[in-house]
Parts: sequence; C-alpha cells; structure tokens
Amino acid sequence: MANELSGRSVAVLATDGVEQVELTEPVKALKAAGATVHVVSPKEGSLQGWNHLDKADPIPVDQPLDGADPGRYDALMLPGGVVNPDQLRLQPKAIEFIRHFVQSGKPIAAICHGPWTLIDAGGVEGRRMTSWPSLKVDLTNAGARWEDAEVVTDRGLVTSRKPDDIPAFIRKMIEEFREGRHSR
Repeated sequence: MANELSGRSVAVLATDGVEQVELTEPVKALKAAGATVHVVSPKEGSLQGWNHLDKADPIPVDQPLDGADPGRYDALMLPGGVVNPDQLRLQPKAIEFIRHFVQSGKPIAAICHGPWTLIDAGGVEGRRMTSWPSLKVDLTNAGARWEDAEVVTDRGLVTSRKPDDIPAFIRKMIEEFREGRHSR
C-alpha cells in the first residue's frame, strides 16, 4: 500500500462527536499509502472524538473549515458518529465543501453515519450505498439504493456500515482514491 496515494491530498471533514476509530484508522491508512491528509473542521485547534457513547480523545484539526479550499483536495473522507454528521448537516459551509466533491466527481468515502451529510449535498440520488442501519430510510428517501453490506462502491463513492467494516472500507477507499475522479 505504500506510495499508492503519493501526491494525493485528502480532506477528512469532521467535528465534535466523531466516532474516533472511524477517523483515526482511515487517516493512518491514507498516510501509510502516501497521501497528504488534513482533518478539516468547523472547530479550531481540536475536536472531540467519541468511542460509541463514551468520550474518547481530542483530535487535532489541521485546517479550519472557514479557510479550507476543497479545490486543493483530490478526495474526501467522511467519518461517522451520530453527533458529528448531524452537526455538519446544519452548517452551510460544510455542505458546500462536500458538494464540491459530489459535483466534481472526486472520490468520496463515508462510513457509518457519515453518508448523512451527502443527502444535504445532493450526493446520493441514484447511488448504491450502505451506512449505519438507522440511515437506511433517510438515504432511500433521498434516492439512494441502500444495501446491507460491509462496503459498497458506486462510481467513486465508497460507503460502509460500522467500525467492524473498517478494514474493507480502507481497502476500497484507497482503491477509489487511487483511481481519482469518476464521471457521474
């Protein structure tokens, strides 16, 4: 996996309430594959990670959302946790940031509750997807074709259900990020 993503830049959009392992494990794998990775957040300094219902560690923010240019990134990763995407959905700058990747065909990987934000960014209609099971109705109502599988890939969009799916999620994420832009 080393250097598969050399020269590629990945944004990881998150805020307080992120499921820590869904951010830290993919970031570790992306860096091991040679990508430059920035945690982008509406928060400055650090954000609060969670381990399901328990407070976990603070996670450093590399780039505040206010100054983040989505054009400088080749791909986007959206970790889950219930609170994280729920807060991001209410922030127009976060949705605009995500919409850039949707509209430009840049690859996106989202796990657990992370796909929730893609609804607001117009990125699910007609797409095969998975997520944490409680998002099934939301994604289906927004036009996605929801599947119960550890990882689903559709034209550069990689989605997974939960922390147990992280190994499969990482493999497909790196593959899609290596391939680059996909046509809608």
